[in-house]
Amino acid sequence: MGFEGQVALVTGGTRGIGAAISERLLAEGASVTAVYAGNNDAAQRFADGMAGQPGELTVRRADIAGPATCRAVVDDVVRAHGRLDHLVNNAGILVESRVRSMSVDDWDRALSVNLSASFYLAQAALEPMIAQRFGRIVNISSVTALMGSPVEAGYGAAKAGLHGLSRSLARSVARKGVTVNVVVPGVFETDMTLAMDPADQAAIKAMIPLGRRGEPAELAHAVMFLLDERAGFVTGSVVTVDGGMSMGG
Repeated sequence: MGFEGQVALVTGGTRGIGAAISERLLAEGASVTAVYAGNNDAAQRFADGMAGQPGELTVRRADIAGPATCRAVVDDVVRAHGRLDHLVNNAGILVESRVRSMSVDDWDRALSVNLSASFYLAQAALEPMIAQRFGRIVNISSVTALMGSPVEAGYGAAKAGLHGLSRSLARSVARKGVTVNVVVPGVFETDMTLAMDPADQAAIKAMIPLGRRGEPAELAHAVMFLLDERAGFVTGSVVTVDGGMSMGG
């Protein structure tokens, strides 16, 4: 249990990739607050499934689109545990729309949840991390940030913005014991991808050189490496976990 006694905050932490990250942290003995947007049933199922893990789980419903909520979430974690060691900004929303028909509200929402929330949460989390001279922040981007998409302009722009944000944050705290990195997932076996039209699933699979979608646990493994105390010399890095998809071809 290499993370025993440490405290983690994972947004979008009760489903899909986020759930896999929360589960690994719990298995390693960490206390995890998993934030979710609104699916109470899924959050309860996840909590029930994690009951036997060594770490302590708290599920927290919150709309992280606004700075006040982000600050409150971080403050509550620090108040409950006295510290915050790990922040994984995984929450995201995907609203598909072609550029010419995308509304202002859709654009603003894409940036607020997929980009601005990561800044607000990191801004709040840096205070306890710097005070304790240790912290790990991992921002979850998307292969769309690298490849683009004709129907995901807002999502792609926000996720690409995470790369610049992460490197700027990494430079600002590099000498304070805090690292900031980005993980770029490709297509994984999640509820969202499994619900896609079979023809679309086949088309996407054909774009992946490894010939399959990833397992959420594979993405969680990459995140855990960056969260580890022994990864203290890795900051401002972009780790791509996409089966080779972003290579094209």
